[in-house]
Amino acid sequence: MTEETYFFDTYAIMEVIQGNSKYEHFLDSKIIINDFIFAELCYNLLKDNTKGKEEYIKKYSQFISYPSSEVIEKATKMRYEKRKNDLSMTDCISYLQAKNLGIKFLTGDKEFENLENVEFVKK
Repeated sequence: MTEETYFFDTYAIMEVIQGNSKYEHFLDSKIIINDFIFAELCYNLLKDNTKGKEEYIKKYSQFISYPSSEVIEKATKMRYEKRKNDLSMTDCISYLQAKNLGIKFLTGDKEFENLENVEFVKK
């Protein structure tokens, strides 16, 4: 079996942590996130007072890949052009970073459901 690589959105990571069975397929995947996703993850774990949050922080910190300045620039344009869809800057950067890396963006955020290069999994 070939290990697939996905760029995990914060939504996807939280679903994995919460044990959503629809995300079981991705448990053996190679994970990539960026520092923006990592910051959101740390915040959500703290906000939700997630049991074992320190272990999750340690685990996911090793998957950080930093976006290029070009990706960030394109993400600002994407967010501006799709401002009616209320996309976050983090999601735009992450989506375009995934696309730039040639891997799918794994998310359950409805704003990304019909975009190319997305593996959409909802609760």
